[in-house]
Amino acid sequence: MSINPLIVISGASKGIGKAIALKFASESFDVVVSARKPEHLLTLKQEFETLYPNSKLWTYQADMSLKKEVQEFAQFVLGLGQNINVLVNNAGTFIPGAIHQEEDGVLEHLINTNLYSAYYLSKGLLGKMMEKKQGYIFNICSVASFMSYPNGGSYAISKHALLGFSRCLREELKPHNIQVSSVMPGATLTDSWAGTTEPAERFSKAEDIATLIYTCYRLAPASVVEEIVIRPQLGDF
Repeated sequence: MSINPLIVISGASKGIGKAIALKFASESFDVVVSARKPEHLLTLKQEFETLYPNSKLWTYQADMSLKKEVQEFAQFVLGLGQNINVLVNNAGTFIPGAIHQEEDGVLEHLINTNLYSAYYLSKGLLGKMMEKKQGYIFNICSVASFMSYPNGGSYAISKHALLGFSRCLREELKPHNIQVSSVMPGATLTDSWAGTTEPAERFSKAEDIATLIYTCYRLAPASVVEEIVIRPQLGDF
């Protein structure tokens, strides 16, 4: 068994999830990640092993919008036999649109991906964390979790729900010594913004979000940052 602490991240082959994986690996964590596309997992593994040969990376292909695959990913993590120090519920997707114009099924898909993935992965791993009375859970929400905007549609609905889930989890886990933070990024330059004509400096960086999360994790156990909002310096688009 590795002596390194362990972080579990859903949806971590690119963007914010990948940045978190690399940040924690740079601090001598072992890392478990899930993603839908095996080619993205392979690319991450190659980069990871070059940069951080003293940390272990486990990759798992899963569609986190599917309950069965989320539960199987949780069992894979438990099968490693390591304590879970950090869980990051990062899996999510963005589909813009107005509620009255969205295609049938968009709400269900976004709820499955953005909410249920976090719900079922947390349920699957919490027993282990509660048994050890330790751990930290970060739920990657969005500024869309607390504000509405044109063309936000079902995405904003799903992210509002994720923030509600995160707040409930925070209350439930207080007596179990498990910290919970809701992270609400504004515009961050990831694949969700593919094709944008805005300059890169107009966006927050995924690496900054990863640094924030690690900084919160490093606080004394008596403290917890319950909610984090990070936006580009010039504000929302």
